[in-house]
Amino acid sequence: MPLFLKEKGSRKMELTLDRVYQAAHVLKPVIHKTDLVHATRIQTDCDLYLKTENLQNTGSFKIRGAYFKISTLSEEERKKGVVACSAGNHAQGVALAAQASGTKSTIFLPAIAPISKVEATRSYGASVKMIDGVYDDAYEAAVKFQEEHGSVFIHPFNDVDVMAGQGTIGMEILDQLEDADAVVVPVGGGGLISGISFVIKKLNPKCKVYGVQAQGAASMVQAVKDHHLESLEEVHTFADGIAVKSPGSLSYAMVEKYVDELVTVTDDETAAAILTLMERQKIVSEGAGAVSVAAVLFNKIPVKGKKVVAVISGGNIDVNILARVINRGLLKTGRKASLTIPLLDKPGQLEEVSKIIAEQGANVTKVDHNINVEDSDINGCHLTLQIDTRDFAHIEQIKQAFIQRGFTIL
Repeated sequence: MPLFLKEKGSRKMELTLDRVYQAAHVLKPVIHKTDLVHATRIQTDCDLYLKTENLQNTGSFKIRGAYFKISTLSEEERKKGVVACSAGNHAQGVALAAQASGTKSTIFLPAIAPISKVEATRSYGASVKMIDGVYDDAYEAAVKFQEEHGSVFIHPFNDVDVMAGQGTIGMEILDQLEDADAVVVPVGGGGLISGISFVIKKLNPKCKVYGVQAQGAASMVQAVKDHHLESLEEVHTFADGIAVKSPGSLSYAMVEKYVDELVTVTDDETAAAILTLMERQKIVSEGAGAVSVAAVLFNKIPVKGKKVVAVISGGNIDVNILARVINRGLLKTGRKASLTIPLLDKPGQLEEVSKIIAEQGANVTKVDHNINVEDSDINGCHLTLQIDTRDFAHIEQIKQAFIQRGFTIL
């Protein structure tokens, strides 16, 4: 049976190690102590380990904070029901925890949330409300609902009990790799890195903690840079789990105090990380979960020669965009290329081009023959080839082969 705390009176709004240990006790029968995988198949400048929260119940770390928070509610509070807003992962955690406690849950999700996350949330018995926009728009709608109905608001990151639940990941990491030199954590609103960094710095102050945001949703990076809370006008990233315009006030303070550095990665770099995790380690990560690995792969943080733990925070990627993500990852890593070659429109040209491609060990996946090209010879055309390649060196090798045979590459 689920283990829920029954507390009376007010709780001091301060994160402590005792609170994290308490969360670990409550969560023990509910969550997995996820594996710490030694990523020996991924080529990096460091000794990389992966904390696989993508294999957690509900497919992400969010169940930890949501379940612990709901476990602290009184019987009277549970009767009022709970309300939450989320891009999908926190929604599932709240819905499952509410179901286990016999509490009604109402979840507001932004329109960008993947269908898979929406349906999973419904499957745990939640009443789902879809809101146009991103996480912050769903948040406003959830707050309005809470004010009207008196439900208990379960914040996805700006809550001490939620942070305590997420902090149990930090405890597990140090238990699994006590001599870790650095921990790399995805950052959206900041609840996950707040809990982890607090625990890491209290138990192993020498261990560095790095936070990673999507370049198109760098709200915490901007806030720390300017030394005050602020909100982005808009966010652009396929990593929906960290697409947050405004960090939390509590999490912002925790990040400033305990996090060593914040960096950003592009969506292309994140896509490359997702592809690398799938190919090399057989691990499926969503965009938000892979930004930590992207930061390591693309040398965004100073971890050369160090023992590094990258937190894979979730694996709930929408299969509808997975093919596009993989394709972008192939382009980013030199596994796919597009070449455009101006030719005379006469017999034998395509045969010669195909011969060169075959000699170089590449594979043609698409051919586009365009005779309607401005500023070209009347009898000229452009041949555009999509080809599968090994890496960027292979692409350059193919280009040089064409040039040596008298062709021009545009």
